[in-house]
Amino acid sequence: MHLKIVLLVFIALFFTSCNAVKRVGENQHLLTKNTILVDGKKDNSERINNLLYQRPNRTLLFNNIPLRLFIYNTARPNIDSIVHEKINRNPKRKARLERFLSKKQLDKYLQSKINFNSWLKKTGEAPVILNDARTEKSINRLESYYINNGWFNAKATAKTDTLDNKKAAVNYTVIKGKPYTIDSITTAIDTPVLDSLYETEKHKSFIKKEQYKTVNFQQERERITDHFRNSGIFHFSQDYVYFKMDSIDIDHKMPIEIQIKNRVVRKQDSAYRTPFKVYKVKDVNIYTDNSYENRNKAITDSVTYNNYNLYSIGKMRFKPKALTDAIFITPNSTFRDINRTRSYRHLSNLRTFKYPNIEYVENRDTTLTANIYLAPEKKFKLGFSAEVSQSNIQTVGFAFSPYLLMRNIFRGAETLEISAIGSIGASKDAGNERDQFFDINEIGADLKLTIPRLFSPFNTEKIIPKYMFPSTRISLAMTSQTNIGLDKQSFTGAFNYKWFPNKSTTNRLDVFNIQYVRNLNTDNYFGVYQNSYDNLNSIALDLNYNEDGENLSIPVETDLFINDVLTGNTTLTSTDDDYQTISAINERKDRLTENNLIFSSNYNYTLDRRENLFDETFSIFRFKLELAGNIFSTASKLFGLEKNSDDRYELFNVAYSQYVKTEFDYIRHWDLGKKNVLAARGFLGIAIPYGNSTNIPFSKSFFAGGTNDNRAWTAYNLGPGSSSSNNEFNEANLKLAFNLENRFNVFGNVNAALFIDVGNIWNVFDDVEDPKATFDSFSSLKDIAVGTGFGIRYDFGFAVARLDIGFKTYNPSLDEGNRWFTDYNFGNAVYNIGINYPF
Repeated sequence: MHLKIVLLVFIALFFTSCNAVKRVGENQHLLTKNTILVDGKKDNSERINNLLYQRPNRTLLFNNIPLRLFIYNTARPNIDSIVHEKINRNPKRKARLERFLSKKQLDKYLQSKINFNSWLKKTGEAPVILNDARTEKSINRLESYYINNGWFNAKATAKTDTLDNKKAAVNYTVIKGKPYTIDSITTAIDTPVLDSLYETEKHKSFIKKEQYKTVNFQQERERITDHFRNSGIFHFSQDYVYFKMDSIDIDHKMPIEIQIKNRVVRKQDSAYRTPFKVYKVKDVNIYTDNSYENRNKAITDSVTYNNYNLYSIGKMRFKPKALTDAIFITPNSTFRDINRTRSYRHLSNLRTFKYPNIEYVENRDTTLTANIYLAPEKKFKLGFSAEVSQSNIQTVGFAFSPYLLMRNIFRGAETLEISAIGSIGASKDAGNERDQFFDINEIGADLKLTIPRLFSPFNTEKIIPKYMFPSTRISLAMTSQTNIGLDKQSFTGAFNYKWFPNKSTTNRLDVFNIQYVRNLNTDNYFGVYQNSYDNLNSIALDLNYNEDGENLSIPVETDLFINDVLTGNTTLTSTDDDYQTISAINERKDRLTENNLIFSSNYNYTLDRRENLFDETFSIFRFKLELAGNIFSTASKLFGLEKNSDDRYELFNVAYSQYVKTEFDYIRHWDLGKKNVLAARGFLGIAIPYGNSTNIPFSKSFFAGGTNDNRAWTAYNLGPGSSSSNNEFNEANLKLAFNLENRFNVFGNVNAALFIDVGNIWNVFDDVEDPKATFDSFSSLKDIAVGTGFGIRYDFGFAVARLDIGFKTYNPSLDEGNRWFTDYNFGNAVYNIGINYPF
């Protein structure tokens, strides 16, 4: 059936293709192809083809079907007059329709036809009609491109071939000639101080003895200007940089002279030149109440701090150091233009002021006065959000979250955020026969204090200077959940630093991060983890454990049955598969119901090479290192604490976790042109328990599958290794993942992708002994799962909605001879709905 539909679509497209010139007028030609020959060789590169002013209609399926043109051609040119002429042609029919639908409904029906026709035009693409003027502009642009890259004698021509049925193709020919190279570089700088400054960074010049490129001269002009303006030359601009060059040499070699004349000073109707001078910033004035409401009010308070002058209307509300730390313009220092940019950014990051304004006033000598105008935001901001939701554990849920933001809380430009969450929901607890309405509830509070500097007893300025925009965040959160899974109470606290050495690098150090989780309803374990219960109950029924053949009750009979099996009170022995299954279920139950206490420190490093949101050729590297439990371990030994029955130290009656965890994540994108992008990702993560732990806490373990991982498996459903576990949440402490995706445009905002996802999780260096789930050697790599598939995405501009369909191409949970392309069909595919791209 599916094949017939696809065949009919292709047949329809084939016949429609014969009508591609439906909207092409007489004496017009549809442009169907551009060919560019450069020195006799065809150039299909995106860079060169983008130089043309006129390109054929976009096509699908290897440039064979101009789908958007066909959509456009189905629209009627004068739909308004056609619709109304048709309905008015038969007055009796119009009257009958008005009686049946009413005049208002009939008008809406006619307007819907007009709107649909407009939609066809908007979604489609008008035919590209050959235009001689655009062809000529393309010739000029081709010549300009090669001239700007050193081929000064480049010539371009074009020949138009008119084809049958109102179609045409254009053939462009480019003869580059011999390129010009730079032979020598000299300077003629009138102002001695500029000459000296130029020499200090001459080695950074973009102009080198190589083939000429105009872009290098543009970049060199910007480099010189930035260098001078960041070295005290206040009046310098790019207009003062000239390049003198001679391209007459018969050997195609060019001497370059960089010329910088003295400063032009204009006074009334006259102008004269004078050498540039180095300027210094003498005074820095900070006005802390520069709002419209205060425009006519007098300054009543002033403070001088580290030579900064601070002015206020009314009592000064800010600690001087908080503001001066955010300002990079220093009194009695050489003028540097970059300091204004850094000050703008840092002041904006404080989230305390609106639109800071910085002005320089020139004094009579070679000094400047910097005036910084700050308009404070309101001290308090109150907000509230609410939502209604539905999930697999509740039929309906209501959540609300009020929050309060307090600025400048300690007069040091700090921000304090206090938020709360409360929710109620209706569900049927799988472990409780009672059916209660609004039996789910959650309540919690969150506190975050952001300090715009490193909060430390030590002076960190030399290690992490303020141009790296350091900040400190202290956060505390508490939540309590009832009738959600096992029910739990949790407490988290963190103290971290963040700083940015440059625009592409982010560093974050969690000095400490503490998490405490207490499970309140562990008796409900088998009510939540139904698959584990089904396996346990099936074995009990096979053994006729309950003489009446009834299912095991939760929790009394489930726990009793496990205990009887493991203590030898049933017919099962330790060599039986069912015994091993029950042992594994019990170990997993103990692990997931135990309370967790994690006290860790971690470091995160991110290197993001993206230039902007539209950059499609970039790389991102992330690294994380986390150490947990070492401080508690040292304290336990120093104070001589006793170990519990499991040979583990406890604090607050909870055995704390001890482990080391690291992650490496690398993403790379290549722009292939024509909205075609190749994206790749590699991930390696490992967490090793030691000391007080034999396994990793569930919240810190790895899982595989899901919308942003291996899309042929649902989240937590892949692995570990080749095990065929049907637990609700499969996790382990070693993960490998590799993804490759080709993204391309279909038409308009509709995109598509073909992808390959490879990876799995394993247990290693922990207490799991199942050989199918553990990584023993490189031979375990045969258990890497492979998923392939395709996706459709729609770009809304602010977000991307996507549907990805993944097929299990290589399934390691199956027998080794039956792993490839088993159940490779839509019935066994996994359908993933996500927001934005997976990597």
